[in-house]
Amino acid sequence: MRVGIVGAGWAGLAAGVRAAQADHAVTVFESARTAGGRARSVVHADGLILDNGQHILIGAYTQTLALMRTVGVEIEQALLRLPLDLRFADGSGIRLPDTAPPWDAMAGIVRARGWTWRDKAGLLAATTRWQLQGFRCAPGLSVAALCAGMPQRVLDAFVEPLCLSALNTPSERASAQVFLRVLHDSLMGGRGGSNLLIPRQPLGALFPEPAIAWLEQRGHGVRLAHRVASLRPNGPRWQIDGQDFDCVLLACPSWEAARLVRAALPGAGAWLARAEALRFEPITTVYARSATRLPRAMTALPSGPDAPAQFVFDRRHLGADGLLAFVVSVSGGTREVLEQQVLAQGRRQLGLHDLQAVTTIIEKRATFACTPGLARPAARIAPGLAACGEYVDGPYPGTLEGAVRSALDAVAKL
Repeated sequence: MRVGIVGAGWAGLAAGVRAAQADHAVTVFESARTAGGRARSVVHADGLILDNGQHILIGAYTQTLALMRTVGVEIEQALLRLPLDLRFADGSGIRLPDTAPPWDAMAGIVRARGWTWRDKAGLLAATTRWQLQGFRCAPGLSVAALCAGMPQRVLDAFVEPLCLSALNTPSERASAQVFLRVLHDSLMGGRGGSNLLIPRQPLGALFPEPAIAWLEQRGHGVRLAHRVASLRPNGPRWQIDGQDFDCVLLACPSWEAARLVRAALPGAGAWLARAEALRFEPITTVYARSATRLPRAMTALPSGPDAPAQFVFDRRHLGADGLLAFVVSVSGGTREVLEQQVLAQGRRQLGLHDLQAVTTIIEKRATFACTPGLARPAARIAPGLAACGEYVDGPYPGTLEGAVRSALDAVAKL
């Protein structure tokens, strides 16, 4: 079949690679000059290659890692693998040992520094209860409600950082069911599932660029800087800007998919209603310099109204450019205010008195708001027309693995 794919982010390119493996003829259309979507590389004014946000993967991203290997990425060289580590600069917090589950989580909780036995017992009791319940809960429950009654230190040092990093939604507004699914896959998904995989290379080199090269080497088409203007049915087929395809996958953001569907299928009101009802959360990354090397590649930060960053990454541990990347999930306020708040936070909490900003990147619609009971759009829109991406109905939040799995599912149903 001739498969047209709109969007060359991680979902679109994952769909392209899998469709090509199934002997379909693939053409990918991308409006930007750079592939990768909301997980892409950008070139800074002084020539530095940065990412539009400091991303991390985890060991449970099995489908993403498998596709990266398919297109020739050497995982061990491209990613720094570390056991889950949510420690703060003073060493307090939780770090899991590199052992098999569930013993890694149990040992990490028992050994958590700066926690009382009440803190540790509270988290152990909660994780045991969640496991006995099959990591399931009522769909309308929030993470805050799920964790009500847990010690405040556990909420501040474990629940909230994990919730923000995985769902990019504050715990009081985040889906407990999706949060539990993330915990299940990472903590119970086999040895290394909870490992942090921090990119040593720009995001473009992790998958988008190798995937494009892989597709083009096999005779498939990738058209960058081509914003699709027209999608329309043509009998049993579909046309993208006048070119016929047997089926089309919309792997673009939900708002772009809605634009195309609205013009092509006025009767797709139910799908459009769900797509257009999605709300999005921003992520800000403040890149900065300091002569001081932090002791770990990733350090958790106490956050609050005047200290917005939740994590800082020292890219010197990654063999990169020596920059520090401060990550602010669910960021609010202007670029200038955020940047100054983060610099002050780094100087105060980390003692980086020479800290200076390099650039600040705000991804305004980084992920959908993963709220309780959210009705996400279905993958199937019409015969021969489907959507894929992290926002499509599924068990995962707005992550790379969610996008990739959605794409693979869509191709499997062609």
